[in-house]
Amino acid sequence: MKWVGRVWVLWVWIMVMLWGCGRAMSKEEYMKYKDPKQPVGVRVKDLLGRMTLEEKIGQMVQIDRIAATRDIVKDYDIGSLLSGGGSIPLPRATAADWIEMVNDFQKGSLSTRLGIPMIYGIDAVHGHNSVYNATIFPHNIGLGATRDPELLRRIGDATALEVRATGIPYVFAPCIAVCRDPRWGRCYESYSEDPKLVQEMTDIILGLQGEIPNGSRKGVPYVGGKTKVAACAKHFVGDGGTTKGINENNTLTSRHSLLSIHMPAYYDSIIKGVSTVMVSYSSWNGKKMHANRELITGFLKGTLNFKGFVISDWEGLDRLTSPPHSNYTYSVLAGVQAGIDMIMVPYNFTEFINDLTYLAKNNFISMDRIDDAVKRILLVKFNLGLFENPLADLSLVNEVGSQEHRNLAREAVRKSLVLLKNGKNASDSLLPLPKKASKILVAGSHADNLGYQCGGWTIAWQGFSGNNETTGTTLLGAISSTVDKDTEVVYLENPDSENVKSNHFDYAIVAVGEHPYTESAGDSQTLTMSDPGPDVINNVCGAVKCIVIVISGRPLVIEPYISSIDALVAAWLPGSEGQGVTDVLFGDYGFTGKLPRTWFKTVDQLPMNVGDSHYDPLFPYGFGLTTKTMVARSVSAGVGRRPFVPMVMILLSVGLYFQVKRRKLSRSQACLYQRWFSSFVLNHFQNNTIGRGRRQIQLQTL
Repeated sequence: MKWVGRVWVLWVWIMVMLWGCGRAMSKEEYMKYKDPKQPVGVRVKDLLGRMTLEEKIGQMVQIDRIAATRDIVKDYDIGSLLSGGGSIPLPRATAADWIEMVNDFQKGSLSTRLGIPMIYGIDAVHGHNSVYNATIFPHNIGLGATRDPELLRRIGDATALEVRATGIPYVFAPCIAVCRDPRWGRCYESYSEDPKLVQEMTDIILGLQGEIPNGSRKGVPYVGGKTKVAACAKHFVGDGGTTKGINENNTLTSRHSLLSIHMPAYYDSIIKGVSTVMVSYSSWNGKKMHANRELITGFLKGTLNFKGFVISDWEGLDRLTSPPHSNYTYSVLAGVQAGIDMIMVPYNFTEFINDLTYLAKNNFISMDRIDDAVKRILLVKFNLGLFENPLADLSLVNEVGSQEHRNLAREAVRKSLVLLKNGKNASDSLLPLPKKASKILVAGSHADNLGYQCGGWTIAWQGFSGNNETTGTTLLGAISSTVDKDTEVVYLENPDSENVKSNHFDYAIVAVGEHPYTESAGDSQTLTMSDPGPDVINNVCGAVKCIVIVISGRPLVIEPYISSIDALVAAWLPGSEGQGVTDVLFGDYGFTGKLPRTWFKTVDQLPMNVGDSHYDPLFPYGFGLTTKTMVARSVSAGVGRRPFVPMVMILLSVGLYFQVKRRKLSRSQACLYQRWFSSFVLNHFQNNTIGRGRRQIQLQTL
């Protein structure tokens, strides 16, 4: 029976092998990087140790969705995708459409050997501005005028919710440039010319990413859950100080000025846990920032100890040569060696991958540099929770354009408005306006144009014109819904003076400014308002009392028209909620905004910033007239608009009741109290209305 023994031995051998293989398989199945209980540093180290050079380089690539498919994301181990300005799934895409697109790409990433999720990024610079029906907040220059960091936190929180509602976890915001010359086409993306104010406004990062928990290490990237996004401080560094405000140009300044003016907001952003930093197209004293190892690796990563990842701007490496892309292998070498971790390609990704692979395999770029880049990218992905929750669901879709967020945007608008003039003299103020009037005129190209009101970076890269590309309330719509129902509102985009005179308007509201622009398209050496703005001001303000509202991304030439204007308001680029403008025009709220930058007299004075020896502004930095909450002057706002009046009436009535009861007053004495009470309320209403169109208040005796 030798065969029985042999079978037994064979059986034992098979069992041992199976047991050994099972242990090996179970050991392989446990991967530390997939275990959320492990510290992030351990997970990063474990995953990095499993990656090939090709997989590492793939993580350093960011491509536009237009160049991507699920198979491309899988085959090239692409680490990140983005939507450039206007790159959308389909016209008027819903939150669900966005989620479907992002998840489809993500499934390509999850099907790779290691299943590393990609990170999707988008320019949400004043709300989720590429998405139809999203809430569009004022651009940064307007938010700077609010001087309200707490408001910025709430805007960051709302923006994060709307972005996450579309399945996207990463935003290229905030822009923390310090614009020193309004001729720069990106000046409206800057909170202020004052670095201290820009520092304060970095609180928006705490809204976007979440408050760093007590006890956590300062300066380490932090994202607080599935309703928050990774933020990006941009553009490192000095982009707001270029010569003559020319976009992507050279910033000529000392190291001291660079560090004291343009760098402070980066200190604050890093302390507040910002996840990423984007490099500027501009140069510092002739050295392209995308190739500046001293500032990126030496100062940002070294001195400031930034632990997140550094990302290039759109085709930023291409622009290291003139003409762009003329020596791309050199550009890849210079940019990666400078310390850029993720490269926004965004189309020619195979060329970038081939060049970087060649440079790494031939030791032009060390593996330590590659590993540093990938570690930083993985750190942010783990912090975002992408490994645990890589796919988005529909639970937040109703956050896009929610009424709560629109109310917040409306609050931001009214706090951002700066009142520059109110009446021809101090004793003849025009604002707040009466809601009840016979007939009023609304004029100007910007009065009924949502696209002009929102500015660049809205739906399309360069913005849009008209009222059909997204939802919101124009200034005209806000005025029509605010004034008394009996007030006739006439809208004439470009009226002539005779027409204005013959119509006998009580007053006119004129909205003029700039057409939308973005980046270099907005560079201007003249800073004049768009036609027919000057003609509208001259024709209207010469014939009737007028309030001019300037809708622009920066101060414009206005001095020639000042004398004819009765009231002047800087509204910046207020976004989708035009009711915020009428809230203060008609006195439901007072003006509180302060100039975030100097308003010049002539462009010949530029650059001119507060503190300069040649400082001679039309309106200085920090200027802004105030008005009280003047609902009492708003003649159509009756008891329902004065919550304190019913309260006074109730308190007086209760007091009267107890006085009568306690003192057992005679009927004649009680009637005396009633007459006094009626007289008090009537006088209150009469003394707080404007003479024209007074509301008649009738009070019945008890």
